[in-house]
Order: sequence, then C-alpha cells, then structure tokens
Amino acid sequence: MSNIDKAAVQLRNSSRTKTTCRPVRALIGETDLDAAYRVQEINISERIREGAKVIGSKIGLTSPAVQKQLGVDQPDFGVLLDNMVVWHGATVDFNLLMQPKVEAEVAFVLKSDLQSTKVTEAMLIDAIDYAVASIEIVGSRVENWDIRITDTIADNASASHFVLGTQRFILQGLDLVNGKMKLWVNNELVSEGSGAACMGSPINAALWLANTMGRLGKPLKAGEVILTGALGPMVPVNPGDKVRASIEGLGEVSVNFSTI
Repeated sequence: MSNIDKAAVQLRNSSRTKTTCRPVRALIGETDLDAAYRVQEINISERIREGAKVIGSKIGLTSPAVQKQLGVDQPDFGVLLDNMVVWHGATVDFNLLMQPKVEAEVAFVLKSDLQSTKVTEAMLIDAIDYAVASIEIVGSRVENWDIRITDTIADNASASHFVLGTQRFILQGLDLVNGKMKLWVNNELVSEGSGAACMGSPINAALWLANTMGRLGKPLKAGEVILTGALGPMVPVNPGDKVRASIEGLGEVSVNFSTI
C-alpha cells in the first residue's frame, strides 16, 4: 500500500470511528500538494460510492487571519457533498462532528457551467445565480488541529458541514468587499471581518477556484454551491451552542448544536 493510500485509510478510519489521528504529513510530507489532493480524491470517491452526491466546492484558507491560525500561506479547496448540508436554524448532532469550529462566509450558487480553463471575472459574475450568507462548520480528523497545508487538503480542506441562509441576493448592488461580517456564539460577538479579508473579495476567491478546477478538468457546474472562505477568524463550538452570523447586504444565518 502506498503512503497516499495509507493516508487516505487513516483519515477515513478516523472519520468513521470519530477518533482523531496523527497528522498525515508524516506519510505524504508537508509540501506535496498533489499527493494531498490525491488523498482527498480517494476519500471523496469512497463517499460517493457510499451514496453521497457532489453539490459544490469550498475554498479554504482565504483569510489571512485563518492562514495565521493554521500556519499556511495559500488557499486550498475541498468538495461539498449533499450529506454536509444543515438547514438554516436547524440543530446539528454534535456527535457527528470532530473538533468543530465555525466561520461565516459568502456563498454563491451558479446558474451556468464554467467550462473555460481561463475564467474571467465577468464570466464568473455572469454565471452566478445568487449569493447568500453562510456558516461553515469546519472539522479536523487530525488530533488537536495539528495541521499543515497537506494535512488539511488531504482532509478535504477540513470540511464538515455548512448552512446556507434563506435570503437570496443577486450580485448587482452588493458590496462584497466592504460588507461587514459578525458572528455570535450564544449571543456573544466572537468574530468580525469583511469581504476584503477573503482574498480581497469573495469574487477573487471564487475566481481562483473556478480557474483551478478548470485546469484540473473538473469545471464548476450550474446549480453548484461555492463556499468562498472565511471573512474572519474561525471559532470553536461546544455542545449546546447557538451560532448566528450576519453579513451586510446578505442578512443572517444561524445553526444550533445539540447537547451530547
């Protein structure tokens, strides 16, 4: 068994048993991004075989604050599956999660495919159906979040679940750069930021993703969700917590966590 396969099995077993594991960079190295994405691909393919469906992509590590938290200096991407969806205002079973943290971000939903390997900003904007506020619940199979970029990429960009707001907005007239974000846990303001924290704009982050996926031969498709990345520092959550986020121009989104 190759080290890539060993890393995939290690993360898959961790997820299934809800027991954290050692960093997979011990198997694939700290800088081999291709190997890390191969690990991600193996485990996503396994989840698809088990019945999950791909419904979009997420961009990770777009915020300098989050990059600083995790000791990395570039974005990454992961795959969104239909069994990651949590409805706005719903309660997620805390037992399904691993070392969860939350972050608020702008999400886009596409109305047309982005087939080009050289997507322009104008092409991207034309392909976006609407934007919504979102909360991403990130998680890590790696013990104590002891991760470098290859660890998080292999772990599907530390994806867990996500919540989309129910208010949909067209892009025209939205200030996605200066729009302020606020995130509360149990009515305590715990994180703030703006669209500028996300690679200068959530559009920039989505454009990076569209071109990256195009080059990989996996273009973004109509109907897919794009989580564009955190607008401020991510925050850990505990059983029983109630989380609410607001983004100027996009309204609010909320999620609750069950007690164990």
